[in-house]
Amino acid sequence: MKYLEDLIVGTKAQFGRYEVTREEVLDFARKYDPQAFHLDDEAAAKTHFGRLSASGWHTCAMTMAMIVEDQKGDRRAGLGSPGIDELRWLKPVFPGDILRVETEVTDVRPSRSRPELGSVHSLVTVFNQKDQAVMTMKSIVLVATRPTTNPQMEA
Repeated sequence: MKYLEDLIVGTKAQFGRYEVTREEVLDFARKYDPQAFHLDDEAAAKTHFGRLSASGWHTCAMTMAMIVEDQKGDRRAGLGSPGIDELRWLKPVFPGDILRVETEVTDVRPSRSRPELGSVHSLVTVFNQKDQAVMTMKSIVLVATRPTTNPQMEA
């Protein structure tokens, strides 16, 4: 189990491989972001995208899927997230793109009011198959601190 104390500023990771399909782009758009350039080839062709593109929110969801998949074998003491900062969609994501993720831990902070947890800040960058950054965000995750035992309490 990785606890707050095990996470080090400057640690970098690269992971994930997510193939963006047309069907998934359309399905997500129908449910959550029904704008014409996410749903209709003709309408999308008339925009600055030039063709059907994935919703930025869909890109976030695909990123989360890659993060969770990467952490399956690496049990972390994660406790959820209070949010993200500075989400940026840098380039459109299209059906047929293959996405991957790079992360860098930028800050590790124990909580001042809750000694059982702290926060980990990371820069998350998503790239397409051309190694072009398509999205960045600053992630904040709550992580448990290592449990301590008091030998006097065990007696």
